Amino acid sequence: MADTATSKPTTRMTAGERAGIPPRRMDFKFADDTKRYWYADNAFLTTFWTTLSALFPAGETFFIDSVKNYRHQVTESKLKDEISGFIGQEAMHTKEHQAFNDMGDKHGLPTLQLDKELWWLLDIAKKVFPKKMQLATTVALEHYTAILAEQLLRDKQHQENIQDPEALKLWMWHALEENEHKAVAYDVYQLTGGGYFTRVFAMILATLGFIIFVGQGHIRLLWANGTLFNLKDNLKGLWSLWGWKGLFPRLLFKYLDFFRPGFHPNDHDTVQLLDDWRHKMLDEGGMLASQPYSAAQNA
Repeated sequence: MADTATSKPTTRMTAGERAGIPPRRMDFKFADDTKRYWYADNAFLTTFWTTLSALFPAGETFFIDSVKNYRHQVTESKLKDEISGFIGQEAMHTKEHQAFNDMGDKHGLPTLQLDKELWWLLDIAKKVFPKKMQLATTVALEHYTAILAEQLLRDKQHQENIQDPEALKLWMWHALEENEHKAVAYDVYQLTGGGYFTRVFAMILATLGFIIFVGQGHIRLLWANGTLFNLKDNLKGLWSLWGWKGLFPRLLFKYLDFFRPGFHPNDHDTVQLLDDWRHKMLDEGGMLASQPYSAAQNA
């Protein structure tokens, strides 16, 4: 008979953990006195990345819903577990970026208004576009987030430009998990009969929508910040993003790879990169070692 007094309790592994996509429940805290220009001491770049953050709560909820629309068609156990991990991770990203966006709002930036407008637009999209197009759009935008996240994980200067420690934790954690689940929506799309031309058309629409919404949102944040006409800082920021060897030109070939008929997200090999960063973040003494977190429940 087992000695119940000395037996150790077992910890149930979540579906996401089984699939290598563990939802990690974080609780980042952004103080009221958080540095205003936390990215490279530059208002243009700080408001640009803050604009992106403002899109995440509504955007990632849209991603979750588009995958959930086809969840019942998935019978293969591994992909089912991956979907659970995907949903759990994206839900945690929504929660933490809401906290980050609250900080932007306290600095007088209309982050919460942008968030509200995107929720409204995506609610319309859900009513207008077929579910397959919604999933294809998710696949396209997940490609954006994956290559942006991979760049952050690889580029030391990019990391050093995030000068607030709590903001750095948030963005690096998010980057890690975006690449852990980068293939899930794509695999669901493929499994449920998604075709090449719909995927490419969705990318074209997503790219246009991304440019328009981020562009006007960024202008509004610069206006609210009083730095829309600060030509010196704005030109410096534009060069950092779009100049020779800027962040976005260096992503061009990985972006265009999406248009290749046989493309798959795992063609961009990040296995070793992610393993290295899990150790850097989660091991004793790592970036997130002192961060209170736990695995989220099965989604």
